[in-house]
Amino acid sequence: AMADPSSFASPACCLTRHLHLRCRVDFGARALRGTAALTARAEREALRCLVLDTRDVQVFKVTVNGQDAQFAFGEKHSFKGTPLEITFPNELRRGQEAIVEISFESSPQSSALQWFTPEQTSGKKHPFLFSQCQAIHCRAIFPCQDTPAVKLTYYAEISVPKELVALMSANRDGEAPDPEDSTHKIYRFSQNVPIPCYLFALVVGALESRKIGPRTLVWAEKELVDKSAYEFSEAEAMLKTAEDLAGPYVWGQYDLLVLPPSFPYGGMENPCLTFVTPTLLVSIAVIAHEISHSWTGNLVTNKTWEHFWLNEGHTVYLERRIGGRLFGEQFRNFQALGGWRELQNTINTLGDKNPVTNLIINLDEVDPDVAYSSVPYEKGFALLFYLEQLLGGPDVFMGFLKAYVQKFAYKSIVTEDWKKFLYSYFKDKVDILDKVDWNSWFHAPGMPPVKPTYDMTLSNACVALSQRWVQAKESDLGSFSSADLKEMSSHQLIEFLALLLLEAPLPLSHVQRMQEVYDFNAINNSEIRFRWLRLCIRSKWEAAIPLALKMATEQGRMKFTRPLFRDLYSFDKSRDLAVKTFLEHRASMHPVTSMLVGKDLKQDQ
Repeated sequence: AMADPSSFASPACCLTRHLHLRCRVDFGARALRGTAALTARAEREALRCLVLDTRDVQVFKVTVNGQDAQFAFGEKHSFKGTPLEITFPNELRRGQEAIVEISFESSPQSSALQWFTPEQTSGKKHPFLFSQCQAIHCRAIFPCQDTPAVKLTYYAEISVPKELVALMSANRDGEAPDPEDSTHKIYRFSQNVPIPCYLFALVVGALESRKIGPRTLVWAEKELVDKSAYEFSEAEAMLKTAEDLAGPYVWGQYDLLVLPPSFPYGGMENPCLTFVTPTLLVSIAVIAHEISHSWTGNLVTNKTWEHFWLNEGHTVYLERRIGGRLFGEQFRNFQALGGWRELQNTINTLGDKNPVTNLIINLDEVDPDVAYSSVPYEKGFALLFYLEQLLGGPDVFMGFLKAYVQKFAYKSIVTEDWKKFLYSYFKDKVDILDKVDWNSWFHAPGMPPVKPTYDMTLSNACVALSQRWVQAKESDLGSFSSADLKEMSSHQLIEFLALLLLEAPLPLSHVQRMQEVYDFNAINNSEIRFRWLRLCIRSKWEAAIPLALKMATEQGRMKFTRPLFRDLYSFDKSRDLAVKTFLEHRASMHPVTSMLVGKDLKQDQ
């Protein structure tokens, strides 16, 4: 079996199959403390020890089947953390199970957790906590085999201040007063589908819910809950479409949780409880994406983060198939082409010889957070879209995807497993498959070896208008007017700006004229605003500096925050202010965002 370069665990020797977590959330100390009882099964004879991943976690005591066990920490690694080696009092036979119970406490600096003071929340009265474990941060909460090669079920009992609500990536299983502390209550959770550790999730705050479908509640702070319920009312229709495409939804509940604006991603596919950012407002695509993960990623999982494209490429493919069902095939092609341009943009930023632009990456001594980009999403999607066209169209290819999910459900796989199954499913088309340049698709950096074909109907207007601006002389600027945008959807506006970002910066006079006629500054859609502000900063428009800094700090979605800070850092007039603003905000930023923006601005400690 392939070893996971991002983990110290050895699942080939010993496998953790179930977790029983009991812990208290201490907002004063910014710590989770309690016990993690792991049911471990020996995978070979005469097993004497178990190695777990940890990162900045204290361990006080370990028992194995109730007997005290010796434990020791290994050497600390810069981003993988510190291996914890537990020695069993008695050796285990192959197939024998033992319950390994660990008393632990997480650190206030845990990279998995972000703690908020009451002032940082919408309600201003109560503190708030959320976790983000993907890719390798579950080990910063409690000791575990923190590799996606291992899947386990879990049961959790979480004690929190009684005025707050706890939620997890699991089905809710009741609540009761805490017998040890009258100011706390205990929430119980049960996840009966085996999941990798990166899908473990916890949130605690003054949360309220609204029912928006037979299996869906929206959770948010009181100030946002009604607005959010309205925003996400499409969720059930999307779930049904996804089930029709990919097979039954096995997770029971599908709830949505709206997080504070510092959440580093657009969404996180935590089972039973998708986390979403509030900057979303109306991005149906993110909900379709997270719903799709219920099959690709959560049910069929990449075995190591080097094969992350298996999670993300298939999920983007499914997300866009849902979009095609709801809004038509031209729209799906428009989104697909937008993804190709996003890939071009990413590769322009990272460099076309950069090994992190390979579809399958090498993570030996590479932090998965540092390697993260749109490549596994968009290069992965492009490969699947190209194969769809090669193998007989959307319906034929969806047959494959559905069979793939059935074949590998509840398992963790690598690219070779996927490719073998593709060949066996399309055994009558092996001659076509053999013409694919697999080596370049998987192992070459830069853009893919082949560009799929795209229906251009909805893209043509964006291309035409962006080219008018690129080619316009000073004397042509009078020919632009607000009427240019009359027929364009918000999706097309995003694409128009994205196309301009792939070109050389426009002259300052052009972006100033664009503001006069289109008034982009007045638009609150975050996808439009983000691209517009990048365009202004690249054209060295000083008036945009405060607006770009505001967007970079008022929300924390890395997709927006990192490029805005990078552009501000590249512009001599805003470099010092960008660094100063980052240093002022650093303490209240999400730990992963702060680490990555720090690297971008050459401020890493």
